[in-house]
Amino acid sequence: MSPGRTALIFEGKPVTYGELHERICRLAAALRGAGIRRGDRVAYLGTNHPAFVETMFATYALGAIFVPLNFRLTGPEIAYQLEHSGAVALIHDRPVPESVPLAVSLDAYESFLGGASPGFTGEPSALDDVACILYTSGTTGHPKGAMLTHGNLIWNAYNLLVCVDVASDEVTLVSAPLFHVAALNQCLLPTFLKGGTSVIMPGWDVDRCFDLIASHRITWMFGVSAMFAGLAQSPRWAGADLSSVRCLMTGGAPVPEALIRAYEERGLTFCQGYGMTETAPGATFLEARESHDHIGSAGLPVFFTDVRCVRPDLSEASPGEPGEVLVRGPNVTPGYWNDPGATAGAFVDGGWLRSGDVAVVEESGHFRIVDRTKDMYISGGENVYPAEVEAAIFEQPGVAEAAVVGVPDEKWGEVGRAFVVPVPGAGLEPGDVLAGLRGRLAAYKIPVYLEVVEELPRTGSNKVLKGPLRERPLPGRA
Repeated sequence: MSPGRTALIFEGKPVTYGELHERICRLAAALRGAGIRRGDRVAYLGTNHPAFVETMFATYALGAIFVPLNFRLTGPEIAYQLEHSGAVALIHDRPVPESVPLAVSLDAYESFLGGASPGFTGEPSALDDVACILYTSGTTGHPKGAMLTHGNLIWNAYNLLVCVDVASDEVTLVSAPLFHVAALNQCLLPTFLKGGTSVIMPGWDVDRCFDLIASHRITWMFGVSAMFAGLAQSPRWAGADLSSVRCLMTGGAPVPEALIRAYEERGLTFCQGYGMTETAPGATFLEARESHDHIGSAGLPVFFTDVRCVRPDLSEASPGEPGEVLVRGPNVTPGYWNDPGATAGAFVDGGWLRSGDVAVVEESGHFRIVDRTKDMYISGGENVYPAEVEAAIFEQPGVAEAAVVGVPDEKWGEVGRAFVVPVPGAGLEPGDVLAGLRGRLAAYKIPVYLEVVEELPRTGSNKVLKGPLRERPLPGRA
């Protein structure tokens, strides 16, 4: 429809939709010539790059299955996912295991495309055909490969376009890793559908983000809480030209209200959503027009998807009562690749996907994500949700990030242990941070231990890894 429009900008170089189409056809023809057929798995390993986009669409054109890999994983972790998925081809920008029959490095990528015909005709795919396998973060044990069908991707895009006024003149900053479902399906694909422009960042960098917003007049971007906190804490924040930005979107973890208000003070609309890899990912969304009145909310169920909040016996939780989030709809995964046991365990009560996340639903129907069920701990018989404690710590002066976990305690069963990252140059005293929580949080919610650290361990999608934090030896009580 719009071959002359700019589809991608990467390191200052624009690529039109027409040029991108030709390159995708060449890559599909080259892969076909190398023996790749319908149903085969084609993997990509590398930082954000136009080759990621080309590999994905070429794989779909072949009726094959795309497997984007987390480039931050170790060699053995990558080898496991390649073997588990049965990948027969890999496009990559770094050394990889030699077990893949066809491996094409980005150094050899252009020559691989060069001899192929641009006249490739794609194979048809049905809505129920598997389009991609996205491996979960793997915070415990081996990660699972969530299958997403072409229908899952399409219905998720429809849901997003109902919730967000994505325009044909959109200039979207793709700053989160494209192997992450939100950057891929909540930003890149909807922008493609509208014929907008995606500005691709190879990796996250606060200063580079400010530069790209100003130089390309960015209108829309997605980020996780840590990314937006980094922008707000930068010396450039107060004077940065952000006048082109129409919408900021976040997900992945509850965002502290103090951070949302910092963006509101700059006149920026901060839209929070909730979802997971298995829901492609959108499940709930807070529309821009509601962002101020329901600050911190993850919004309402997206249009073509049903979302419930239930008690352990699967009965409906009352308004304000914490319960597990269940999701059902055409955007929900059919299951996990080569793992029927995990697939069977993920669904209950007639096809509802168990999220493992805790939420409360307000009288208005808005969802507020409280925490992961596995992150909640019980102190003296009371449930403590770390996200609430983290948000209170974040509001203390000099705090850049906070993570709270439950640790064993002889008297209370479990107590809180906080890890706090200071703003550069700030001298944080644990006692002062804890004192700032008194009167704001019930006593049982205030951490017993608090440590100032340089950084927090993270998954490849920038979520905080709490397992390693729980395993650290306990210091003396604060």
